[in-house]
Amino acid sequence: MRTGMTIAVLGATGMVGSRVITEARTRGHRVLALSRKPAGEDPGVTPVAVDANDPHALSGVLAGSAPRGAAPDAVVVAVRTFPADREFLVGVTRTVLDTAARHGTRVLVVGGAGALRSPGGRDLLVADDPAHVPAEYRAVAAAGVAQLRTCRAHTGADWVYLSPPALLEPGERTGRYRRGADTLLTAADGRSWISAEDLAVAVVDELETPGAERHVTVVHRAAGPV
Repeated sequence: MRTGMTIAVLGATGMVGSRVITEARTRGHRVLALSRKPAGEDPGVTPVAVDANDPHALSGVLAGSAPRGAAPDAVVVAVRTFPADREFLVGVTRTVLDTAARHGTRVLVVGGAGALRSPGGRDLLVADDPAHVPAEYRAVAAAGVAQLRTCRAHTGADWVYLSPPALLEPGERTGRYRRGADTLLTAADGRSWISAEDLAVAVVDELETPGAERHVTVVHRAAGPV
């Protein structure tokens, strides 16, 4: 298990990014909080102002030009757009992967559930399954699929793509979740969901103890026997 890492979080002020920072700090890791308007008073968190639309600035930060200078050990990409902006999402992901490949940095992309296979059919993606993705979210789901394809096309980087379940929302940190591969999971209550807090637990778990799979997902797990 890796301890004492420096973890860069891109999308630090978002729902997922902010919780990944909290979880990482709870475990003693140092954090570079990357966003356009970073803030914070934790001495273990270095706020870094960077526009994800500026690939040169983003590459510089990930290469070690941020305050306190060292390149991070891992990068979490936790940026989403609504309405969907596929070009932005793919471009940011590619920039991070390119930089990480040059420096041997592990990349964890918090992607979308749309990139998972639907439980109803191995040849059907969740993004194309109206049972899981309403029409108004189809473009967002498709952008996540394009993001995963960008990762798969990048042969030089050490990356993992973490798809949340169908529903991701703020909630309680229980520290419990069930992990799967590339197919959408449902919890014991039949819903496909997890709290953002428990997703952050899964993110830091994966950084500390990397698994073998490139595409993984998680879902809420209730207390008691599995």
